Amino acid sequence: MAEGIVKTRIEGEIAYIGLNRPEKRNAVSGEMLEALPRALVEVNKPEVRAIVLYGEGEVFSAGIDFKSLTSDTGASSGSGGGPDLARFRHFVGESQAALNRLETIEKPVIGAIHGYAGGLGLEIALACDARIVAKGTRMGMPEVRVGLVPDVGGTTRLTRTVGYARAKELIMTARLIDADEAERIGLANRVVEPGAHVRAAEELAREMARNAPAAVGLAKRIIDRGHSLDKMTFMELEILAQSSLLMTEDFREGARALAERREPKFKGR
Repeated sequence: MAEGIVKTRIEGEIAYIGLNRPEKRNAVSGEMLEALPRALVEVNKPEVRAIVLYGEGEVFSAGIDFKSLTSDTGASSGSGGGPDLARFRHFVGESQAALNRLETIEKPVIGAIHGYAGGLGLEIALACDARIVAKGTRMGMPEVRVGLVPDVGGTTRLTRTVGYARAKELIMTARLIDADEAERIGLANRVVEPGAHVRAAEELAREMARNAPAAVGLAKRIIDRGHSLDKMTFMELEILAQSSLLMTEDFREGARALAERREPKFKGR
């Protein structure tokens, strides 16, 4: 187990990544954004078949740490007292890259969300493949209330997840929604009782982990890359992936297990 501002542990086929600033409601600092890709490297092992991402303490994440916004980003340190825009653009680009690493790892990532997930906290949740949300959780993108927009994949991933009209409404009103509404619009995959979010995320992670790892990873990449493509190009990705999976040991094991009416024993090869 690695402890720090982002903590990790591996239990069998499931890895856990925890946002670990409970005293700050897991407000996201530059240090946390730098630690997240390192945590992914730590758990990206062959035996790990799925990842659960959660927040320590009372909430998943309160969003960006505003001290980080002004110090780490150069938002108030340019010449003449104005913002250092080049430094700010670099910070946002690095932040986007950190969440892109979370989104593109070829393992299922299940977000276990509780309490509150706002702004950058929700952007982290949106980079997960699925979100299990505890009742009582509030979620939203409040950036326009302070004169900004969601800039770490928030506009793009929220639009992709809930559709244009709902994304516009949530972002332009800065309204917070509850877990039930999040499930209704497709932002939450499942709503569970308070305190059950990590356990429910584990259950979904194990359900995905029992399948062939390469197939799961490629299915994830096809869906993520293909959603904005034309239909025929999207389907071409299916053909290319399938032609490579036909050559794997796991496909042969899966076919044998099906014929023998037993559970397959996948090796990730």
